[in-house]
Amino acid sequence: MTTFASSRARLLASSVLMAVASPALAQEAQPGTSPATSAGGGDLGVAQAAEPQAQAQAPLTSGGLEDIVVTARRRAESVQDIPVSVQAISAEEIQQRDLTSLEKIAAATPQFTVSRSSNGAGAQLTMRGIGSSATSIGIEQSVAVVVDSVYYGQGRVINEGFFDLARVEVLKGPQALFFGKNATAGVISLTTADPGDRAEYIGRVGYEFRADQLYGEGIVSTPLTDTLGLRVAIRASKMWGGYYENLAVADPYTTINSANGASTLRTAPAAARLQPQERELIGRITLKYEPDDRLTMTVKASGSLNETVGNGWNYTPVNCNNGVTTANPTYACRRDFIQYQNDLPQALAETLPFARDDGQLYNKYRSWQVTGTASYRFDNVTLTSITNYNWNNNRFTCDCDFLGGDVWATEDASYNAFSEELRAQTDFDAPVNLMVGALYQKTRRDFYQAVVFAGSEDTRVAPSNRFISYAKLSRTDGETLSGYGQVMWKIAPTLEATAGVRYTHETKDSYFTQPYVNASLTGLFRPQSAAVNGTLFGDQTFDDWSPDFTLSWKPTDDILLYGAYKVAYKSGGFSNSAINSALATNPARDLTFNPEKGRGFEAGVKTTLADNQLRFNVTAYSIEYTNLQIDYFNSQIFAYITYNAGKARSEGVETELEFAPRGLPGLTLRGTLNYNNSRYEDFLTACYAGQSIAQGCSLTSAGVAPPAGVAADFQDLSGVPTATAPKWTATAGVAYDTVAGSGLKLGGSADMRYSGSYIGSGFGDPRTRQAAYAVLDAGIRVGSEDERWEAALIGKNLTNKYYLIGAGTAPLTGSGTGTNNVVPGDISGLGSFPRTVRLQLTVRY
Repeated sequence: MTTFASSRARLLASSVLMAVASPALAQEAQPGTSPATSAGGGDLGVAQAAEPQAQAQAPLTSGGLEDIVVTARRRAESVQDIPVSVQAISAEEIQQRDLTSLEKIAAATPQFTVSRSSNGAGAQLTMRGIGSSATSIGIEQSVAVVVDSVYYGQGRVINEGFFDLARVEVLKGPQALFFGKNATAGVISLTTADPGDRAEYIGRVGYEFRADQLYGEGIVSTPLTDTLGLRVAIRASKMWGGYYENLAVADPYTTINSANGASTLRTAPAAARLQPQERELIGRITLKYEPDDRLTMTVKASGSLNETVGNGWNYTPVNCNNGVTTANPTYACRRDFIQYQNDLPQALAETLPFARDDGQLYNKYRSWQVTGTASYRFDNVTLTSITNYNWNNNRFTCDCDFLGGDVWATEDASYNAFSEELRAQTDFDAPVNLMVGALYQKTRRDFYQAVVFAGSEDTRVAPSNRFISYAKLSRTDGETLSGYGQVMWKIAPTLEATAGVRYTHETKDSYFTQPYVNASLTGLFRPQSAAVNGTLFGDQTFDDWSPDFTLSWKPTDDILLYGAYKVAYKSGGFSNSAINSALATNPARDLTFNPEKGRGFEAGVKTTLADNQLRFNVTAYSIEYTNLQIDYFNSQIFAYITYNAGKARSEGVETELEFAPRGLPGLTLRGTLNYNNSRYEDFLTACYAGQSIAQGCSLTSAGVAPPAGVAADFQDLSGVPTATAPKWTATAGVAYDTVAGSGLKLGGSADMRYSGSYIGSGFGDPRTRQAAYAVLDAGIRVGSEDERWEAALIGKNLTNKYYLIGAGTAPLTGSGTGTNNVVPGDISGLGSFPRTVRLQLTVRY
């Protein structure tokens, strides 16, 4: 790998030298020209006029803070003028710090984490200690992801590549009024760039040394006519190495034929040594039509392909009995960027649906989406329409015990959604104005998975089922009707009150069945042919009202004080990726779950002081969550159980400081300090595997009745922290840009993020605790003063710190749960990215 990496690095360096010379020649050919400013995207008819100015950096000669316009309340406002806890990241900062994915945004944002998962929902997004397990594809995330004002509820959205962005808004806490269902913990709102009023051509090429990754971007933005603009953006990347090293060796796997009892010794080769070896291709086309200052129409069409070698590449054995895995005692458990995984044996790979012929582990994500936005401004009313269709498909083969055992699965899961949102907003010169809107959404999720373990084989069945232990097939059709409104009352010139509510009516029709079960395993998995419960159904209807009240006061132009009461609703649903266990007494109940609610208070102070040089914000909050949506693996009946249980409360204080002195233009100092106490208040739940009576798995033995959905030993987690909820987090950063003379501009930045300790499991397992840690990101830049070109070196996690973003008990490990004679299960951790360093060149015309 080193030879190839060195060759590519030399090739990139040559390209950089050639490209640096090109813009200089272009500048001479067109004296006096200046590069076009990238226009921001967003809610048409609301923010398009303000965003380009908001995104432009203040000149280095003046200093002071940059202002950013956001649409957190569906209208264009300065980030300092809205009574909402929001962190806004500009297009410039996104590029300088390489915040081009949800995981990278999370790694730079306090109190926000993204835990990548190989199966289930594909990821767990957590804000202020509130998030949903990734183990069920049917549970949508508590942190909603919104792209160009459209909701994307699937955890697998982390596989989308987000680039050419106008801005990112991180909204913390319940956000039901403007962003609908499934925003109980927060919203990540991403706005892609629109065409500007001048031609702009951007090329970007980079090389990341750790993963041996080469990537490139091309952006063309140009007016086609006086009223029509076009923007085309393409990104491609190829990774020859990876972030994690697979230390597994070839593993014997014996199959036993149910037809005749014959056993056959097979070999499961070690999976790729370096993972994920990612390949990515993303494209977006934007057309923007503005015939006058009243009508704006935008169409955005995009597609994405993300493919990796290996699956579950960030799963690491971090805590095991005697320091070695249960499945293979030659494999050491340690907190490092390692894993132990094996490909499918060749004979299995040739027959298993959605497996590659060579048996290689993989994950392939594809998606495409089209969003049309139209806005028309009357004299005092603005009408906005947002229409979207999006589709994604994910296929994989995983070594699904992740610790050197012999459990594989293949999966094919698709999701598509159509939505239409209509909104009207008034702006009368009067104390009272209104916003009203309605949303219609229709969704469909299709799921298939085949699982292989325990040496299953049966030559009497169809070839595609020969080695399958059991297969799962599920589908959910959903439909949502939602209406919302807000009254904005200007009580006095400096005092404003708002009151709003969202009503949601939702139906979900689902089924789940296991079309094939190996004959030797029908006592454990219920086949489709079973006379009772062979197919499970869930026909669900939900109705909800979520109010929102805010009072804000601006005693001066530079100070805002506010208080708010918010309620949020998270959709109930059906666990499409569960198991129909033959040992379960009520399997249909194990798959369905009801909505989750969040309600509470938030108060804050936002200040811009010292002649726009100092920004200091403080937010305090206390939010209670009820009917938590919980998914866990019940090893006693060998089934995933999804249920509603308990209460949790997230409360704390967040502070934000930013200083840009006019006496030293180009310098920015920034930092945050946050306290968050996220605890279960009332939570009777399942025990973790290998938990003893002395460790709290004692309620069954004490004669306490289990809650609905918990069919075995259970515990009381009241007062215990929720998952991934450090009490203290902090960031500190510095950025500096200066003109160095000879037409050059130099810049650099360094950002530290600190996290206190936390438990990685949602079930209080102390062996998943992550100790306090700090990571450092830094970058340096050199470019032309007119921004025609820039070369940058960007480093992330420079201390190469391994830390857990989530953790839990590995499948098929741990025993004796609920007794005092237990064997603790192995702990599998979802790990962070290692140190990465990338060299990047950008040219603009």
